[in-house]
Amino acid sequence: MVTIIMNLAPYGVFALLTNAMAELGLDLIWSLLGYMTVLVGALAFHFFVTMMIVLKLFSGLSIKTSLVKIREVQIFAFSTASSNATIPITLRTVTKRMGVDNSVASFTIPFGATINMDGGAILQGTATIFIANIYGVDLSITEYLTVILMSVLASIGTAGVPGVGLIMLAMVFTQVGLPIEGIGLILGVDRILDMLRTAVNVSVDVAVTAIVAKSEGKMDLAIYNDPNAGSKDILDGHIDENSERDFSEVFSDGIVGSEYDDIKRH
Repeated sequence: MVTIIMNLAPYGVFALLTNAMAELGLDLIWSLLGYMTVLVGALAFHFFVTMMIVLKLFSGLSIKTSLVKIREVQIFAFSTASSNATIPITLRTVTKRMGVDNSVASFTIPFGATINMDGGAILQGTATIFIANIYGVDLSITEYLTVILMSVLASIGTAGVPGVGLIMLAMVFTQVGLPIEGIGLILGVDRILDMLRTAVNVSVDVAVTAIVAKSEGKMDLAIYNDPNAGSKDILDGHIDENSERDFSEVFSDGIVGSEYDDIKRH
């Protein structure tokens, strides 16, 4: 049934957009471009400005180092559009690349992937105002406050899988009296935006994990400040013969027994 729905979805989206453009005209395209620009700008501002200021104020860690070390997480999250699927990569990054103790990372990363959907909250507010403007619906102050509250609740209750933000958006529309079919207007452009939202979500999880670990004294700053810490070159055998690395620490994430002996011998 899911396969059938996914195969038919593009035709349904095409029909919704065709109907909307017949009623609203070609100006809808420019409106969609404006919506995408605003949403991308809000996501970028939230991560690169808001979260980086919070990271610096509460941990004192280097912003540049953080941005470099979470790049792999962002790329994986962008490609999968799933916070849950990115959890293994996120865990390895914060522990091996940033020096966060596993006792902190194993709690904050899965917890953040479950309830910390900042990108989803930004979507709810931006999309609601966009659809209200498209259909000429004036929202009152009370309805704006409702949108804010529902956005926060939706970001906590949203599952970390692709496209689920639009399902939660239907709940927000219902609360403020907007037509549900308005979701069809943004459905056609939401895939790339969903990927960006996921990248922001997991990046914020990493930043919060670093803040918690630093405040609890559970971060190895030597690893954090080492640009090569956790590099895949270690697993590829590029280890200096004169290095005094402790192999038991380098390969502590599940490589044991005969695999450990083979790597050490190599």
